[in-house]
Amino acid sequence: TSGPTHEPIDPVRYIANRSSGKQGHAIAAAAAAAGARVTLVSGPVAIADPAGVTMVKVESAREMKAAVEAALPADIAIFAAAVADWRVAGAADEKIKKTKSGPPTFSMVENPDILAGIAGAASGRPPLVVGFAAETEKVIEHARAKLARKGCDLIVANDVSPETGVMGGDRNTVHLVGRDSVETWPELPKDEVARRLIAAIA
Repeated sequence: TSGPTHEPIDPVRYIANRSSGKQGHAIAAAAAAAGARVTLVSGPVAIADPAGVTMVKVESAREMKAAVEAALPADIAIFAAAVADWRVAGAADEKIKKTKSGPPTFSMVENPDILAGIAGAASGRPPLVVGFAAETEKVIEHARAKLARKGCDLIVANDVSPETGVMGGDRNTVHLVGRDSVETWPELPKDEVARRLIAAIA
């Protein structure tokens, strides 16, 4: 998976996570270049589709969940998308106008946890499930907690604090966090992070 999801508030506005999808697309391209058959489920992004990859484009978390499940079975599942944790309980059919009474109040509901759902599946679970943890503090500590909580095999953790320039940028510094290991890579172009990740997975 790659890119953000857009959860509609009305036909004009939406809730989303700040993600360009560059790292996820680079991983899909690297996997295809290594000889894998790749299905990339992508939220809305402003970058080109990777060569040699089957693309499935979605908007919302629920659409992404359905597309991921439809892409199974798979030997490896990599969840790099920035999926919105919450959505508005009932999106408006028309644009919500600004009024003198102040901002509107929205009732929120939780989106499906796609990573945990696939990693914890009783049947059809890919043999290797890789998640991503975009953190702004205690990166490795939070990644270890996410690894245990989600039930995946490996977490690719990175610091996405504004000063790092990772969100929307072309470079990344990641930590590969396993159940009993942590491997830290230097700052690298996202394409190189993707190539190294696919080599490590292989």
